[in-house]
Amino acid sequence: MKLPKYISNSKLNIYNPMKICIIGSRGFPGIQGGVEKHCEALYTSMCSQHNNIEITVFRRKPYITSSPSYKNIHFIDLPSTKIKGFETVIHSFFATCVAITQSPQIIHFHNIGPAMFSPLAKLFGIKVILTFHSANYEHKKWGKFAKLLLKGSEKIALSQADKVIFVNKFQLQKSPKKYNTKYIYIPNGIPKVSFPKNVNFIQSLKLESKKYILAVGRITPEKGFDLLIKAFSQINTDYKLVIAGGVETETGYLKKLQDMIPPLRIVFTGYTTGDNLKQLYSNAALFVLPSRNEGFPIVLLEAMAYQLDVLVSDIPATHLVDLQKKDYFKLDDENSLIKGISDKLQNITSRKYDLTNFNWDKIALKVYDIYHNI
Repeated sequence: MKLPKYISNSKLNIYNPMKICIIGSRGFPGIQGGVEKHCEALYTSMCSQHNNIEITVFRRKPYITSSPSYKNIHFIDLPSTKIKGFETVIHSFFATCVAITQSPQIIHFHNIGPAMFSPLAKLFGIKVILTFHSANYEHKKWGKFAKLLLKGSEKIALSQADKVIFVNKFQLQKSPKKYNTKYIYIPNGIPKVSFPKNVNFIQSLKLESKKYILAVGRITPEKGFDLLIKAFSQINTDYKLVIAGGVETETGYLKKLQDMIPPLRIVFTGYTTGDNLKQLYSNAALFVLPSRNEGFPIVLLEAMAYQLDVLVSDIPATHLVDLQKKDYFKLDDENSLIKGISDKLQNITSRKYDLTNFNWDKIALKVYDIYHNI
């Protein structure tokens, strides 16, 4: 009797699966954040393609909205604070300790902050993989001490990891060369999209199809929504501006944004997902990404998948996709953003982009191969 390939050619099979623990995401589904979207797409795709793997995702209880059943994916939910600066440290420490008791072959840390505890995993002979999503210490929201802690975490993470996955090739090129044999570039992927016929959500917001500009992201200063609102307020147009994103600790920043422009011209939807988010994308006239800092913006890929015309800040992360010169405005330059929006609104058009390099199934296969080889 000939055994199936995954049994005959590998020590790891469905009866002795690879056990992988995931630390660094707040969890999924229905939890806001790029890392959260990344993990949900990556691991659901990976487990749909392979039987010989068990994924354990450590989630943070204050953010959990549901616990659906996924093939070969298990959740361990741990208490966590929402206090900025403490949330990641406290949760990552407890998650690492609990993960060690699960005896996994690999602990996969997502981002440099959680990976400060990777030496604990190595102490128990567990392999470590790091996905470097962004250089968090570049975010203006962090104080001096937090930035020093994050830079220290980066050094620990890069030195301890058996493999480092960068979603941003420019960040890879900036990272210390002495660890470059561990480095690999694997970008974020594009989610599967659908164009809903229903428009009840945008109608509830008093929006008209193709008569609004859309921006999507967490309400934090590095996303640049203050700059976008300033620029939009200077443009004489009957288009509305829609900002879809939730606020966590930056409530003062949200209040500042809400006070900047008359409410009839701007709509804050809060954190939006599922069919409601699909409605926002598929009925928008233009997508704008005003970010000051990004790792790899999944929301930009989503907008491109919905064939939207786009206008993005000129930062390294937005050059990871193939855009035209007219799709960029100068970073933090209000006049450049005003001109970019005004020019785009004069010729609203749908676009088709080549997104073949951003297929989640192919990305999941690459990460799976890393697990298998490690």
